[in-house]
Amino acid sequence: MTDLRREFEQAAEDIQRFGTRPDNDTLLKLYALYKQGSEGDLSRAKPGFFDFIGTAKHEAWAKLHGVSEEEAMRRYIALVHQLLV
Repeated sequence: MTDLRREFEQAAEDIQRFGTRPDNDTLLKLYALYKQGSEGDLSRAKPGFFDFIGTAKHEAWAKLHGVSEEEAMRRYIALVHQLLV
């Protein structure tokens, strides 16, 4: 396991223990960066019209299309560190 992957997974654990719930925009950024960093480009179909949360998550992840997994991990780690400070 690379150091970047290890730091990424540690950031994911750290944010789970975060005492205050971030705002919805930040939650979407965290979700999208995590998915891009762990799975790469989105390859799933868009959720149905009435799945508002699923659609928001889908659109946030889709915006990161083309961002490398390594870059997404770096951005995720930086955002988590920013929130924890």
